[in-house]
Amino acid sequence: GIDITEQILETISYYEDFNMTIRENLIDKQRILSSLLKSYKIPKEVREELRIMIKDINSLIDYTTFNFERLDYLQNTFLGLLNIEQNQVIKIFTIMSVIFLPPTLIASIYGMNFHFMPELDWKYGYPMAIILMIISAIIPLLVFKKKGWL
Repeated sequence: GIDITEQILETISYYEDFNMTIRENLIDKQRILSSLLKSYKIPKEVREELRIMIKDINSLIDYTTFNFERLDYLQNTFLGLLNIEQNQVIKIFTIMSVIFLPPTLIASIYGMNFHFMPELDWKYGYPMAIILMIISAIIPLLVFKKKGWL
């Protein structure tokens, strides 16, 4: 239901925020190490260590980018599935509307209290109106079944 939908979206959002925090921290560390590397006071052997750390940090930053892409994919997939589910519900409402609209139209026409409606005086007028309503509901139903929409 809606609770699980919100929970999934909140979880994805939490991991996106968490990943962003990790990325920001890594970029800060990268800047600090790059600044240290530019300093002439740092011994040569420490500089090599700094280069290795910067490479490691760059790899981790790339990994956060990969995680963002995965989270984006998960979110898009989830929203796509949710959209398909909602489309099914809308499809059912649309089909029900199309099925009940013609009988409602027929009933509303006969309920207008016009003075001249010849079929009202006809012996089979009422059964004919009922049959017309039933047929007008069944025809769209059969068409939908034939097209595979039901």
